[in-house]
Amino acid sequence: MTKQNYVVAGYASDNHLAELTVEDLAKLTHLNVAFGHVKSDAISIDHLRHLDELARIKKERPQLNILLSVGGWSAGGFSEAASTEEGRNRMAESAVRVVIEHPFDGIDLDWEYPCYGEAGIGASPEDRTNFTLLLAAIREALDKLGDLDGRHYLLTIAAGADQYYIDGTEMDQAQKYLDLIQLMTYDMRGGFQVLTGHHTNLYTPTGDLFRISTDASVNLFVRAGVPKEKIVIGAAFYSRMWNQVPDRNNGLHQMAGSVGGYGPDFTALTEEYIGKNGFVRYWDEEARAPYLFNGSSFISYDDEESIRHKCDYVKASGLGGLMFWEFGCDRTRRLLNAIQDGFRGDGETL
Repeated sequence: MTKQNYVVAGYASDNHLAELTVEDLAKLTHLNVAFGHVKSDAISIDHLRHLDELARIKKERPQLNILLSVGGWSAGGFSEAASTEEGRNRMAESAVRVVIEHPFDGIDLDWEYPCYGEAGIGASPEDRTNFTLLLAAIREALDKLGDLDGRHYLLTIAAGADQYYIDGTEMDQAQKYLDLIQLMTYDMRGGFQVLTGHHTNLYTPTGDLFRISTDASVNLFVRAGVPKEKIVIGAAFYSRMWNQVPDRNNGLHQMAGSVGGYGPDFTALTEEYIGKNGFVRYWDEEARAPYLFNGSSFISYDDEESIRHKCDYVKASGLGGLMFWEFGCDRTRRLLNAIQDGFRGDGETL
């Protein structure tokens, strides 16, 4: 059997870089450092305070691909930069500057989202085509640099998981300029919904009004023209939590008295919630997802079991790999270990 190198990409906030150990780094193929911002049509990293850790990380794990992730929820500037050739060129030039001045191996764009202003950022219907043009400009600039030093610099994106992202982009064209498309298959339910449910489920269970799932998202992107081997699915190292939930069906698929705001991270879940303080863990076999319920509060999250199923799905579907948000949310290292274990055996992950 041919050995497969699966992508294991972890997002880490700048202020958590110092916590990454040699053992942690050995379990990753890609490290996405969050977040650079877009200011005046260029990538800005002046606010990041721990980039000096990158030299240590690169020394300890030379083969690790380190990318600067630019954007995040409510981080604007993309639509304006992408709207003109001059702006796109400024973004591309700044991308080159970043990888020259720091030990980055590429750029990850997390524009949330082209054509949509729900995050309080600038948006335009022209974002759909301008996004493709922006990626083309950055790709060309990174390739020119690579021609000079004999390297291939990576360009990846974090993509919204549902139909809106497909509608707001030209994925069949955009993917040509990208090494990886990382699907944010988390937050698929939460801050906008009062109906409880899974926020990072592998499949859509019977009785769920919201049909999005990791599998549904992958199928959307494949139909939109993205090669399977470029698709990386997401795992959540944090939870979504609903309160004032009716005590029916163990809280699943119930109208709550709150939307599903951010809940405890996995560190806190293990210390105070899973099997503790009245919270019972349940497993949804259809969704391949765990959840917690204490009679009034419902929590959706990923654990070792659901991550194992996601790794199996990646292997069975011929996908690129798995990524997660975010390193600092699991100080137990149990979830990162589960990813490594999930890919071990069929081939080498790293």
